[in-house]
Amino acid sequence: MKKSFAALIALSLLASPAAAHEVWIERDGAGPARVYLGEPADPVPEAGDPEFSNLKTPGVFLAGSKTPAALVRRANHIEAAVAGEGDVRLTDDNVFAPWENDGKWEGVIYYARAGRNDPSHALDLEIVPVAAGSDSFIVHWQGKPLPAAKVNVINADRWQKSFTADGAGRVDVPVSGAGRYLLAVSHDVEGERALGGKTLAKTIHVSTLTFVQP
Repeated sequence: MKKSFAALIALSLLASPAAAHEVWIERDGAGPARVYLGEPADPVPEAGDPEFSNLKTPGVFLAGSKTPAALVRRANHIEAAVAGEGDVRLTDDNVFAPWENDGKWEGVIYYARAGRNDPSHALDLEIVPVAAGSDSFIVHWQGKPLPAAKVNVINADRWQKSFTADGAGRVDVPVSGAGRYLLAVSHDVEGERALGGKTLAKTIHVSTLTFVQP
């Protein structure tokens, strides 16, 4: 039986309203970016995921710019008015409020990227192509490769499989047909951190990357 990336991280998110949810960006050409919250292996409901209301004001920016794009709320996604070509990135630490697990507070921070033209990194947790248009990627955590990261791949047919990055954080993605691909990775960090008015004992970082294969 196939297991989604959300299912793979469900144990770490078991006590959380964030369980089984990811944030991702879709973009076609130089058009506006569409930001979704939900389970990317499943079709997005017309009215949005049941938790869609928790996606409020993600910080969306075009590569090379830290100026957040203007946002418009649609029925099942948020539209970001990014101007020009280039990879689009996102950070959001305000989707779900921190939750208590065994007497300790935990929280989640989401990152997302659309496009594989820029081989540089700009997010704390990011899946980065080794070269423009490459099918090989390196998982970066705070600017350094993350060895043995678990990366889930979903293709346009919603086929999915999990891959383990090598010691240099590299994973080769089997791109075998046209359509949109989504890669996702999760990284848990133990240690105190202030978030959402709480002092967390653990922070769960979740990052996605989408790209369109012609």
